[in-house]
This record gives sequence, structure tokens and C-alpha cells, in this order.
Amino acid sequence: MRTLKGARPAVGALTSVLLAAATVTALSHSASAADSLASAAAGKGRYFGTAVAANHLGEAAYANTLDQEFGAVTPENEMKWDATEPTRGAFTFSAADQIVTHAQSKAMKVRGHTLVWHSQLPSWVSGLGAADLRTAMNNHITQVMQHYKGKIYAWDVVNEAFQDGSSGARRSSPFQDKLGDGFIEEAFRTARSVDPDAKLCYNDYNTDGVNAKSTAVYNMVKDFRSRGVPIDCVGFQSHFNSASPVPSDYQANLQRFADLGVDVQITELDIEGSGSAQATNYGNVVKACLAVTRCTGMTVWGITDKYSWRSSGTPLLFDSNYARKPAYDAVLAALGGSTGGGGGGDNGGGGGTGATCTVTFARTADWNDGYNGEVTVKAGSSPITGWSVPVTFPAPQKVTALWNGSPGWDAGGTVATVRPTYNGSLAAGASTSFGFTVAKNGSSALPTVGACTAS
Repeated sequence: MRTLKGARPAVGALTSVLLAAATVTALSHSASAADSLASAAAGKGRYFGTAVAANHLGEAAYANTLDQEFGAVTPENEMKWDATEPTRGAFTFSAADQIVTHAQSKAMKVRGHTLVWHSQLPSWVSGLGAADLRTAMNNHITQVMQHYKGKIYAWDVVNEAFQDGSSGARRSSPFQDKLGDGFIEEAFRTARSVDPDAKLCYNDYNTDGVNAKSTAVYNMVKDFRSRGVPIDCVGFQSHFNSASPVPSDYQANLQRFADLGVDVQITELDIEGSGSAQATNYGNVVKACLAVTRCTGMTVWGITDKYSWRSSGTPLLFDSNYARKPAYDAVLAALGGSTGGGGGGDNGGGGGTGATCTVTFARTADWNDGYNGEVTVKAGSSPITGWSVPVTFPAPQKVTALWNGSPGWDAGGTVATVRPTYNGSLAAGASTSFGFTVAKNGSSALPTVGACTAS
């Protein structure tokens, strides 16, 4: 098990209303066959994310690979107790804020990791008596979640609370030993009281197949669901190697949890190995998630092998030079994406003159009765002087504002063909964007972004 491991708004009054009301959803995708992990996964209704270390974001290759390939991030260590509250009552969020700010700027989801865990605890926690520990635990949950309220898609509220082996027992920890079995329920109830909108997850390892440990977690989740304890999702870390391979009942295990009425997420995926064997294993994990309707997303535990906590096992999708490995191709293929270069997976087209452009779409903010969307237009290998993009909005949605583009509407008022206002001329490989605000009117469906036509 790993330890230390490493939108442009509308104007005027509408802007302040939207910024106050909107919650970033980080649901990004290309409009057709995708050429990145994030866009391919989004096309299947999932997210594909990675663990991120703040101290690597200054490395261009690291940040570029993150931005190009992933649609969700999990801070590796920056949100853990020792990083956020090293001294009782004194909270520090600078490193975690760096990751969250970067993710929000790229419309990525953020998974919060983790609020209550026996490891990476500052020494002062273990020395508390029961009453003081309960107060400290609930205060820690409250302060961290309040700081990130509205910015976190899902929280690992409690992490690794069960023993390995055949006992199915709880792990010894300051929380278990002093507060008893009820500490997990209390943590979830506190978390829900702080942020009613974030998904609340239990996360663990060696629970990927049906075994004593996963069954103990299953029974806890079943009990919580029966009594109304607020739990929304279960995370399966999925650290695999030759001694702990992908179990044959992996999909069946995910499904039995989903059948309890919770989402399931693959939260820390890495698979030691190389070549076709590693690629096959990665592909099978992705296929298992796609086969379970409530498997909402997958996160690999790191971007490049050189920074992996298991670097000697080369367990990730990019090698130490950020080159895509066969495992990357297997994951993209399992998600239905294309490994063809040059952005060929985006919606693109040309006007017959050699000029081409592609488009990608992101829903950049989402609230009860509306959302913001952004379409990015990118020129191909030649400069372009103009572009047009059709966007179809599902009825009964209505566009209430559109910026950086000029729409022409069909007779039904559902298809807007958007052309540039001031931003038609693009150098080869350059990009621009236009955005819009939509009133849902009861429908949360995504618009359909058609092929880009360049001139």
C-alpha cells in the first residue's frame, strides 16, 4: 500500500450571479471519437483522472501531459492531515490550493484525499484522549471541507479502516481504538453536514475482488445505506502487480457494491509491468468499469513512471520521458478513443482549401437550473481565416447568453451555427474559444458539438 507518493464568464450582472451560483463540474469531452484519456472517458460518461503532486506542476512536461490527457485530479499528499493541520487548529492549504486552482483553470474534477486516515497523521493527534480526539476529528473534517466547499467533486472521507487478511476486522488506529466502530459513521455524518453536494466515499486497497476484507466493507456500506448514513461512493484503489494481479471477479465485485445504490470509483490505479501484459491488464480494468453503470470514473496514481511510488515497477501509462506506453494505447482503445496523432479524434473539418480546424467542448460550470459551456476551436497544420461550428442544444434547453462568437439559429431554435466575431484568424495550431450560458429547463443533457469547418 502506498504511503507518501508521490472559463470566460458572461458580462455584467449575469457574471456575478453565475459565479455565485455555479459549481464547477469539470465534465470535459470531445464531441466525437476522442484522442485523449479525458475526452474518451467523458464520451463514455466517466472521468479519467490522475494523482498530482504540487511540486511537479512547474515541470512543463508534467503539466502539459496532465492538461492534455486527464479530466480529474487527486492531490497525492497535499490534503492529508499532516499537510493541512500539522499543528492543532493551525491549517495550511497552500500546496493543495495550487492543485485545485490548476484543476479549476482546466475544468477538471477534483477528488479530495483524504480526511480521516490512520497514516500521515501529525503526532499530536495520537496523543489525544477520546473526547478530545472526537472534537479534533470533526473539526478537521469541517475546516478542510469548508475551505474547499463547492470545489470538490468527491471526498475520500475515511481511508483504509479495515485490516488485511481473513478477519474482516477494523484496523487498529487512534480513531478505531479510542472512538470505536462508530467513528466512520460519525465522520460521514459530519462531512455531509459541511458539504451536502460533494460525493462522500469510503476508500480502501486489497478490496478489488470478493474477499473477507471487501465483504467487511460491503457489509458496512449495506448497513449505512439501510440506516440512512450518508455514503455516496466506494473507492477501489486497484494497486496491482504479479503478486497481486487483477482479480478475476473484479467486475463482479464492483457490481455488487453498485447494487447497494452507491457509485464505485477506481481511485489509485497502477499496474506494475510492461509491454503487452501490462497493456492487457489496464484494458481489462477499464472494461470492467465501463461494464458497471455506476462506475463513474478512474484515476491512475500518477502521470509518469519516474515519480511513481512504485517507480521500479514502471506501473503507469507514461514512461519516465512522458512517452505513451502500450498500456496507454490499451486504455484509450478500451475507452473508444483513437490513438491517431494530430488531434484526429476531435471534431474537425475543412472547407476544401487545406484549412482545417478541430473543436473540443467543456461544461465549465453547473448549477440547478443552468450551466456554462465552452467550445475551443483549434486550427490545424495551416493558418485559417475563419471557422464555423454547429451546436445543437437539447430541448427544452435555451441559450441565455453567448460570447466570443456570433450564432445563426435554425428555424426550431435548437441549432446554433457559431462563427467568429473578432477571433476568426488563427495561426497554425493556435486556438480560440466561445462560450454560452444555458437554462436547463429540466434537462441536464449535454449539447452536441458538430464538426468545425475552416476557411
